[in-house]
Amino acid sequence: MAKAHSRNIDLLGNPVEYEVRHSADASEPRIDVDIHGVTVVVPEDDDVQPTELLKENAAWVVDQQRKYDAYREQVPNRTFEAGERFPFLGEDRELVIEPLQKQEVDEDSIRLRKSAVGQSSVKQVLENFYRSRARDYLTNRTDHYAERMGVEYEKLELRNQRTRWGSCSTGGTISLNWRLIMAPPDVVDYLVVHELAHLTEQHHGREFWQLVGEHIPDYKEKAEWLEQNSAKLVFSEEDV
Repeated sequence: MAKAHSRNIDLLGNPVEYEVRHSADASEPRIDVDIHGVTVVVPEDDDVQPTELLKENAAWVVDQQRKYDAYREQVPNRTFEAGERFPFLGEDRELVIEPLQKQEVDEDSIRLRKSAVGQSSVKQVLENFYRSRARDYLTNRTDHYAERMGVEYEKLELRNQRTRWGSCSTGGTISLNWRLIMAPPDVVDYLVVHELAHLTEQHHGREFWQLVGEHIPDYKEKAEWLEQNSAKLVFSEEDV
């Protein structure tokens, strides 16, 4: 894989910085836009001109870039201190650090063990708390819907992908982002059903969405919430 080099182009009056990456895995040229910028991916034996591809798709590229610029501006500036508020299943709760036997969460607060914080850091202990609760909660919801949908999955993995909330492998492994534990329960259920549906339908066609809709009738609202509020589910700057 060739090393990417940063270049600049003007698209519809907007300066756009982009990189070109040659990939042996790519079957056709494409443009990827994410939180980190614009990348033109070109098959190794293709002589496509990246500038022409960008100009042909100028409106889409500019629109996507604006979306991610807005996303960056919405990312919380977390300090990881007592008194700060963090979301848990859709509700912001105050972070409390006090002598405890174990970490706790109630309607108003997330309570971390003072001794654990002293041995590590607020950030690490809070992430461990989230991951532990995510493991239990997401396993419970995945088992619940797998039974309702009449499907079996191989295993559940927790991941921390920057811009992806879930995936389903052909081998039956369901992967879910642990940061989903910060989202509202009905949004979590939508993601779970979405990935389980891929055990039956390996695409995003009409049959797939019909299956999702059988279990989450208002799935479009949940998908829209996730797109509009995903910045709220950023844990730290390393996630961006």
